[in-house]
Amino acid sequence: MQVQGKNYRTIWLDENNENVYIIDQRFLPHRFVIEEISTVDQMVVAIKDMHLRGAGLLGAAAGYGIFLAAKEAAPTGDFENVLNISAKRICEARPTAVNPEWAVKRQMQAISQANSIEEKIKTSFKTAELIADEDAECCRMIGRNGFSLLKQIAETKKGKTLNILTHCNAGWLAFVDYGSATAPIYEAFSEGIDLHVWVDETRPRNQGASLTAWELLNQQIPHTIITDNAGGYLMQQGMVDLVITGADRVTRQGDAANKIGTYLKALAAKDNNVPFYVALPSSTFDWNMRDGVKEIPIEQRDPAEIKFVSGLNDGEIKEVLITPADSAAANYGFDITPSRLINGLITERGICKANENDILNLFPEKMQPA
Repeated sequence: MQVQGKNYRTIWLDENNENVYIIDQRFLPHRFVIEEISTVDQMVVAIKDMHLRGAGLLGAAAGYGIFLAAKEAAPTGDFENVLNISAKRICEARPTAVNPEWAVKRQMQAISQANSIEEKIKTSFKTAELIADEDAECCRMIGRNGFSLLKQIAETKKGKTLNILTHCNAGWLAFVDYGSATAPIYEAFSEGIDLHVWVDETRPRNQGASLTAWELLNQQIPHTIITDNAGGYLMQQGMVDLVITGADRVTRQGDAANKIGTYLKALAAKDNNVPFYVALPSSTFDWNMRDGVKEIPIEQRDPAEIKFVSGLNDGEIKEVLITPADSAAANYGFDITPSRLINGLITERGICKANENDILNLFPEKMQPA
C-alpha cells in the first residue's frame, strides 16, 4: 500500500537478506518510523510490545523471527535446542493470535526436512518469504471476494453513499499488505463505489483512530473517526450499512476473537439488522478449537494502556495519565464474537457462513483437526 505516494509492505528483509525491517506502529500517525530487527530478542520485543501487531503481520513476523533464530542457533553447536527455545518465546509473545503459532509450526516443519545447518537456514529464509508473500496474496483475494459483497449492498443504496463501520485496525498495517477488513474497502473504492468508513477509535490503544484513519487518509478514502460507543447509535439511525472487522483467531465453528469491543458491535448490529462480517485469511483459523468462548485464550495486557494515553504535544509524542494514579485497571485485550452473531466470513477462497459445515466446504482438507 502507499505512504505519501510510495509503496510499502509492513515487513521486509534488507537487500542482503540479513535483517528485518518493519513499520514501527507505535509512532503512527504522527511519525513514520522504520525499525531494523536483527535478533530474536528484538523480534520478541517488537511482537510483545506492539511495535507491530495484527493477525497476518504477527504470522509473518514469527516466520522472519524463526529465520533470525536459525541464524543465531547455527554457531552454538546446539542448533535444535536453541531454535526450539526461540520458537517458544515467539509463540508466547502474543497468546491470543493464532497466526504466530501457525507460522512457527510451518517453519519448524520445513526446517526439520533440511539436512545441513546451512540448508536449514536457507529453508527458514525461503519459508519466511513464502509466508509473507502468501499473506499479501490472501488479503488481495479477500479484497476481491469482499468487493462482490460491498457491490451488492451498494446497489441497494440507489446512488447513496455506502457506509461501513470498522473496529480496531484490520488494515494493511495488520498484515503484510492490503489488510483483511479493509481489503474489500480498498477494492470497492478503486472500482468507483461511493463509500464512507466509520472508524472506531478503539480504546485502549486507539488503533482505529491512529492506524486505520491514517491508512484511509493515505489511500484518500472518505472516513470519520467516532468514539467506540457511537456505533450502536449510528446503527439505530440507519447510518451504517455494513460492519466488517478482522479477527485474531477463528474456531472451526466460526467463533471469532478480535479486539475488545467487537462483541458489542456484533450485538448492536444484530439488534439493528445490520450485516456483520469478519474478514480473515485461512491462517487465522484455529482448526483445533470449536467453542471460542471457552477455549480461546484472552490476553490481559498492561493496565497502563488504559490509564495512560499518548499523543502529539508541542511536536513531541507524550503520555498523559487520565485516571486516578492509584485506581486499579483491568486490560482485557480481546473478546469473542459467537458465530451466531456473524453473517459471514470473508476469506481468500470466498465468503461462507460462520458455521463448521460451510467453513469446511471452503476448506475440505481441514475436515479432521490438525
